[in-house]
Amino acid sequence: MATHHGKEGVVTAGGTAVGELTSFTLETTADVVEDTALTDSTKSFVSGRTSFSGTLEMNYDETDSPQQTLTAGTSIAFILLPEGNASGDEKFSGSGIITGMSVNNSMDAIVSRTVTFQGTGALTRGTV
Repeated sequence: MATHHGKEGVVTAGGTAVGELTSFTLETTADVVEDTALTDSTKSFVSGRTSFSGTLEMNYDETDSPQQTLTAGTSIAFILLPEGNASGDEKFSGSGIITGMSVNNSMDAIVSRTVTFQGTGALTRGTV
């Protein structure tokens, strides 16, 4: 079984790698709809619609153009590459809407930026 170090991860937004990326999270969910009949003794369910969302964490860099495009309300195409971007590495790609962007500044710390997104449409899973 292969394992991967977090330092291998890459995210592209609008076709360009996001600079100073420190972490990212991708969450996928599925709705569940109950289809239990009145005479059933146990509940049963069927899978409904799926969705995805995520968070990007990065060191703030005002000269990094992909960072500058990640503003609230913006629609963006992205690729999340948890293993890196070598041939055969797994990737998740899709489109989303930036739902939030915050700049975090505290004494004695690196200024950081946090971006949240909500996927729209299907999330595609494949390889590089």
